[in-house]
Amino acid sequence: MSVSKQPAKTPSSDSKSARQRQKSDLFQQVLRLPIVIWQSLFFIAPLFFLVAMSFFIVRNYRMTEAFEMKNWLKMMSRDYFWDSYGLTIGLATLATLVVMTVAFPAAYTLAFRVSENTRRWAIFLLIIPFFTSYLVRIFSWYVILAESGVINAMLGYIGLGPYIMLNTKFGTIVGYMTLTLPLVIILQTFSLANIDRRLVEAAYNLGCRPWRTIIRVVLPLAKTGFIIAAVFCFILSFGDFVSPYYLGGSKPPTLPILIVDTVKSGQQWPRAAVVAVVMMVTLFIVAFGGIAAAYRRRNA
Repeated sequence: MSVSKQPAKTPSSDSKSARQRQKSDLFQQVLRLPIVIWQSLFFIAPLFFLVAMSFFIVRNYRMTEAFEMKNWLKMMSRDYFWDSYGLTIGLATLATLVVMTVAFPAAYTLAFRVSENTRRWAIFLLIIPFFTSYLVRIFSWYVILAESGVINAMLGYIGLGPYIMLNTKFGTIVGYMTLTLPLVIILQTFSLANIDRRLVEAAYNLGCRPWRTIIRVVLPLAKTGFIIAAVFCFILSFGDFVSPYYLGGSKPPTLPILIVDTVKSGQQWPRAAVVAVVMMVTLFIVAFGGIAAAYRRRNA
């Protein structure tokens, strides 16, 4: 029996392969460089400056470099700050629950009940709002929800209304839904479409009712995508300024509105920076907590 011998590697071939690996690694590092530069210039550097500015002080309407806890103690000891913080978290949480609930029937239909071609067209239509002005869309809701607007006019034909929908928390939630609903439907649809349909069909064949199949089979399999969708919805709602200002009446203020009000009050940029830092910390906690929950494996 003959045994084929492989040619022995020479030092020159080893060095050549090592140089090729080095070139490949260098090329990959160069490709990552624009991302690193972008993150450094437009995220990390402004964030560090924001944190530093929160320790500055304002004298005679002019900001002076310093390192004092005055701004933090001032804001953390004010009830209006914590009221605004609780209101912002409450509205963002409520919007997330409403949007996730409203989006699910549409996403389930697109994932399981329509053809692939219909799904593509639906996703395309859902993407279109991202190419339009969010402010214009909110202004259209301002006209629709007004006391003499479209909804109250339609209700008037059946003897109802008029109802006050502007300058209320309801108006704010409508604005949050305008901002986040298309994105959440898209994320839920992609998550549901990746589920093995044979598992769903097997549950039906075993006599599992539709709602029980959704709760016991569909939602656990789509958990990752649904949590990511909820995190995006919360983050966008939590940081939105337009909806609570134009549809919610800005009173009481959410944190983004409080930042603007604080700046207008004697050019207090450092105190506004305190509010912004608290918002960033909250969003980081929600984002990393959501990602950890989304990708956490079940215990065997």
